[in-house]
Amino acid sequence: MNDRRRPLPPAHETRNAVDGRVSRRRFLTQAGTVGAVGVLGATTAIAASDLTAIAPSCPGSAPVSPSYQDVVIVGAGFAGLAAARELTAQGASVIVLEARDRVGGRTLNASIGNGKVIEVGGQWVGPTQTRLLDIAAKVGVETYLTYTLGNNLLYYRGDLLPYDGASALSLPPLPQADLNEFLTVVLGQLEPLAKKISLATPWAVDGVDTRALDGQTVESWKLANLQTDGARFLFDLAVEAVFAAEPRDLSLLHFLFYVNAGGGLTPLVSVTDGAQESRFVGGSQLVALRMAAALGRRVVLGTPVRRIVDQGDSVLVVGDTQAWRASRVIVTLPPALAARIDYAPVLPSARDQLTQRYPMGSVIKCQAIYDRPFWRERGLTGQVTSDTGPVKVTFDNSPPDGSPGVLLGFVEGDEARRLSGRPVAERRAAVLESFERYFGPEAAQARDYIDRDWSSDPWTRGCYAGFLQPGSLTSYGPSIRTPVGRIHWAGTETAEDWNGYIEGAIRSGERAADEIASS
Repeated sequence: MNDRRRPLPPAHETRNAVDGRVSRRRFLTQAGTVGAVGVLGATTAIAASDLTAIAPSCPGSAPVSPSYQDVVIVGAGFAGLAAARELTAQGASVIVLEARDRVGGRTLNASIGNGKVIEVGGQWVGPTQTRLLDIAAKVGVETYLTYTLGNNLLYYRGDLLPYDGASALSLPPLPQADLNEFLTVVLGQLEPLAKKISLATPWAVDGVDTRALDGQTVESWKLANLQTDGARFLFDLAVEAVFAAEPRDLSLLHFLFYVNAGGGLTPLVSVTDGAQESRFVGGSQLVALRMAAALGRRVVLGTPVRRIVDQGDSVLVVGDTQAWRASRVIVTLPPALAARIDYAPVLPSARDQLTQRYPMGSVIKCQAIYDRPFWRERGLTGQVTSDTGPVKVTFDNSPPDGSPGVLLGFVEGDEARRLSGRPVAERRAAVLESFERYFGPEAAQARDYIDRDWSSDPWTRGCYAGFLQPGSLTSYGPSIRTPVGRIHWAGTETAEDWNGYIEGAIRSGERAADEIASS
């Protein structure tokens, strides 16, 4: 990572007709003139060209803010907040526009009473997710370990079997031949192949036929390389748990890149030394809330961006009732949502074609609340691996002191698509039936139930992240991060390290800030 504390270069200044730039002193002089004239003065009134730019998407007139920003950031998730944090530290003027009435993006806390919360969005942090850990420490949010004391459970072909879940890679007690195939082929062959995939340019890797890898799905690779039922089941479950999608949905090349971005398949699916190792005291959204608090009035909520107009010497960012002019804009939305903004001029075809091939995962995060974590009394961690849905993966999601008891179940991929949009009572019944199957009759007696269908969230439309379909990465990959004029792209889908995670979102925002500072 480059030095993120250097001052902004002239790229953040307005342009003149000679070389496209004007001195920052002249820009500040112009800004002072605006302040002196006032919002009704000629300098701040909406020009005819601005009205033309705004009219197609804004009801009535949308006055342009009298203040000129160095950077407007679209989205107050971790990517947008990290970018704003870096840019303000460099002395830039920044506005962060967020469509929701809250910050945090795909993280969200939910109250369970007595000042305690659970996370209904992204929640975990692993030991190699250093930027998230660093920022959390700086804003005063502590972590605690995911509960792992006792045995995990495997539910497979109608049998419920306990197994030791303490190690970094705790494989369930499948038939030995099935486990051997998983270890030999998936971890012995596929994971080493993933390490060859470039994080910066996964579409072009010396000595690797990336087109052949991109031309097949993860499902087609599985069918060609795994023969035992147990190995296929375990591989399917890993894919669903990481991507909230089915193996047939994913490009194999994208899968390999994603695995490498997280340090390997083992860290992605593990608790100890893995991506699920720790949680945040007060919930993961608390980190975003404190990042936003430090930015103060720079963060504007309830303001969806409808249109972005690159005017050559500046960019106009248009909401429903107001517009902002800036030198640059950073769009931090997932590609599928970024594509819904109206751009003028229209985006290059490669960027537009890319976003057409970048769907979001499908997941419903379901949590049942009990007076106590009764499974702990039976020597169980609360973690289950199952071949039967709708919940196939569970965790103990209780607060740090273990009270109340909370069981977390993920409904992912096809199971989430089936239950999405169904009444909450129907989802509750299906989830508690899964919990009862694993933990006995007491699990059916939840005192409360909370779930979050991220596919139905209008400002998210799915989780955990966007993924690429076959053929997309080699055809359109370079457009993921390449700026378009004064428009820059961030968001976890653009990250090289920990793509798809909060860590990746933070790194992407910092990268976009550096990109602007060094341009």
